[in-house]
Amino acid sequence: MERAIVKLRKGEGRTIKAGGMWVFDNEIDKITGEFENGDLVYVHDFDDYFMGIGFINTNSKITVRLLSRKKGQEIDAAFITMRVKNAWEYRKKTVDTSSCRVIFGEADFLPGIVIDKFSDVLVVQSLALGIDRLKLQIVEDLIACMEEDGITIRGVYERSDAKVRTNEGMERIKGFIGEPFDTKVEIVENGVRYMVDVEEGQKTGFFLDQKYNRKAIHKLCKGAKVLDCFTHTGSFALNAGIAGAASVLGVDASDLGCKQATENAELNGLQDTVKFLCADVFDLLPELEDKGEKFDVVILDPPAFTKSRNSVKNAVKGYREINLRAMKLIKDGGYLATCSCSHFMTPELFTETIGQAARNVHKRLRQVEYRTQAPDHPILWAADESYYLKFYIFQVCDEK
Repeated sequence: MERAIVKLRKGEGRTIKAGGMWVFDNEIDKITGEFENGDLVYVHDFDDYFMGIGFINTNSKITVRLLSRKKGQEIDAAFITMRVKNAWEYRKKTVDTSSCRVIFGEADFLPGIVIDKFSDVLVVQSLALGIDRLKLQIVEDLIACMEEDGITIRGVYERSDAKVRTNEGMERIKGFIGEPFDTKVEIVENGVRYMVDVEEGQKTGFFLDQKYNRKAIHKLCKGAKVLDCFTHTGSFALNAGIAGAASVLGVDASDLGCKQATENAELNGLQDTVKFLCADVFDLLPELEDKGEKFDVVILDPPAFTKSRNSVKNAVKGYREINLRAMKLIKDGGYLATCSCSHFMTPELFTETIGQAARNVHKRLRQVEYRTQAPDHPILWAADESYYLKFYIFQVCDEK
């Protein structure tokens, strides 16, 4: 079959030459041959050197998403099955698969699709036109892989309702793939039980990428007074509680999040230890400081303050403000767990921002550890977008 050819401009294609997966619209010299958006096309360098095969969509700034760099590679059902099997085998080797991200888009060489497993339920998020045509096969292949390991999936729910789909010229959709089922599912992570609402929860229902970072705070929280900011459905707060914290206050601006967090506390028998408050963290932290409150451990797990390069400056102000306020609330020798989930807040910039906050309030930081996202969200070198989560634990000391 004759495929259209996307030819790069001279000097362009740095991302895919370095091992990345994307070709941007401003890197393209010309497209020859007939195609429809969502079709497979060949990518050639300016001198006609073959660089790969991928999906095209001229509605998107990411015009081509590569699937393979191998010349002559057939992108057929067997190829997709191989990619899905590889993704599942990788998870079996690297993480607890009771609940995990089983496909992470470009980092699993299946660009534009994310699939999370919550116990016996799969949640699919399809974000690119080309892969959208293959999502049903990908789901079927994944279920077949799991059945081979004795795992039964009782239902599949689609959460392709992210705004980014509009950039691809696609409608935002959500709903059942296959038979309807109860969309509330109980999972267990690090010994903590949660009810996950895959229909109404944020993104795919629950943030799995912090699994091992949540576990990392356990020792610090034993017997401690803990403040968990931007608690969402209470995940860090409940990990602190299960680890034996004396008291935990979880804070979030979402009424629904706090309601779900309270239910999760009751599910774990932690309702007397772990409490939740619906409030704006930026308003609450100065109020707690004015009251003279002090905590042994403060956790900051905010949403992404920036989703583009244009708003990084404002994001830096936000991260500096919450870290500065948190450090003021920590007892001398206490601990700060702080993170950023924004890809555009680079590790270097995040580190620098925390350092500025510490200097501004005359605190000395001793780094306990630096972590990133869990291994089921693998970081593909040269695909910068796959590296987004930065997570520090510090001991915070007064200057003496």
